[in-house]
Order: sequence, then structure tokens, then C-alpha cells
Amino acid sequence: METSSDIKSVLSPEVQDMLEAGVHFGHRKSNRHPKMAPYIFTVKGSVEIIDVTKTQEFLDKACAYLENKAKEGGLILFAGTRPHVKDIVQESAQAVGMPYVKERWFGGTLTNFSVMIKRLENFKELERKAAAGELDKYTKQEQVHFNRQIVKLNSALGGLKTLTRKPDVLVLVSLKHDTIAATEALKMKIPVVAIADTNVDPTSIMFPIPANDDAISSVRYVFAKLIDAIQKGKAAYVAKVVHTDKTSESKS
Repeated sequence: METSSDIKSVLSPEVQDMLEAGVHFGHRKSNRHPKMAPYIFTVKGSVEIIDVTKTQEFLDKACAYLENKAKEGGLILFAGTRPHVKDIVQESAQAVGMPYVKERWFGGTLTNFSVMIKRLENFKELERKAAAGELDKYTKQEQVHFNRQIVKLNSALGGLKTLTRKPDVLVLVSLKHDTIAATEALKMKIPVVAIADTNVDPTSIMFPIPANDDAISSVRYVFAKLIDAIQKGKAAYVAKVVHTDKTSESKS
């Protein structure tokens, strides 16, 4: 009779890692979205178990796409606003020098982009004035007001400082919980990469990744793979830019 250790020994390292991270745990069967049926392996108790071979397949597709976008110098926006995933979103985006939203998603971030850029410009100008000591000429009360404003803006918009143009891709922690962001991206024809748990429609976006979007270990696993792909793409992009610059210098 096969034991669990016997079964584990024949699994690929990737599948073992996913199982250990809890990537395979979905929601209760009663919460299943009908279009997630092809990605469900079985039901254990009342909890649906995601087919991790499907997770691997769709994660590989998302990674390949993000690597290619990064190779082209693409701008990738990350978002995830639930409290337990905020750190993952920030760490992931900062690791590849990309913008991110970890607090509330402001309506119109993508669909009313010119207004968002204006907000960011005003925020950065206020920060510049504070750093240059240009706010010292105001009264103490006014300086307190400005400093509070900077703290508030930094909390809301700090992760978007590097957003200088519309993103080429939007990466979401959860298709279920980050629906406003996904809807705006789809409206603006911006491709979306997102973790799709068993309670959402995976066909609504270009790159769904069937996986557990609640467990921190699962989100970390998926995002580590995405970040690795982006880093590879960025390295190739930088190498290409350096080569082009050297070629131009040798010709001049």
C-alpha cells in the first residue's frame, strides 16, 4: 500500500513546493464558480482541491508573458489591497522597480489616468519642496498641515511614484478581491495576470493562475515565480540597452 511519502517521491519538485505552500486549497464547493470546474482536481470534505498541474501550466504562461514584457522595457503595475498581502505586493514590486498599489485602489487610476498623473505630480512636487526646505517659510501650523498631507499622500500614492505612463500589464494578488482594478484594466485593454481562486470566473482575464489567493504561503509562491521571470526579462532588457549604447558610441 502506497504511503503519502511514496506518493510525494514521484511528484516533481515544483508540484511538491506548491502542495507545501497550500496552493491547491480552494473554497467550499458551494462557492465554486462554474467556469473553474476544469481546474478542480477533487473535493476533500467540503473544500475543493485545485489541480496543481493546471496551476503550473498557467503560471508558466504568465511567467513567459511577463518575462517578454520586461525584455521590451514594459511597465508592470502590481496591486493587492487586503491587509495580509500588502507586504508581498510592496516587496515584489520594489524587487523589480515597478509601481504598486497596496492600500485602497482609487477609482479612475487607469480609466482617468490623466487625473492620477496630475495627483502624482502634485505629490512629488510637495515632497520636493519639503526636502528643499521651501516649506520653512510657512507658519508652523501650515507646515504641520503640509507634513500631514505628505504622510497621507505617501500612504495612498507612494507606491505609484514610478508610474509615469499607463502600465503594459496589471498583476493582481486576487481576481476576486481586486475586481475594480481588473475591471479598469480590461476597459483600457491592459492585460491582467491574477491569481484565480475557485470562486471566480478565470475566463474574464488574459492570464488567470488557478491557485489559493488567501494563504500567504500560496501568494508568496506564485509571486516569487512571477518576480523571477520579470527579473530575467529586465536583465535581458538592460543588456540590450547597454549593447546598443556601446554600439552607438563606437560609431560616433
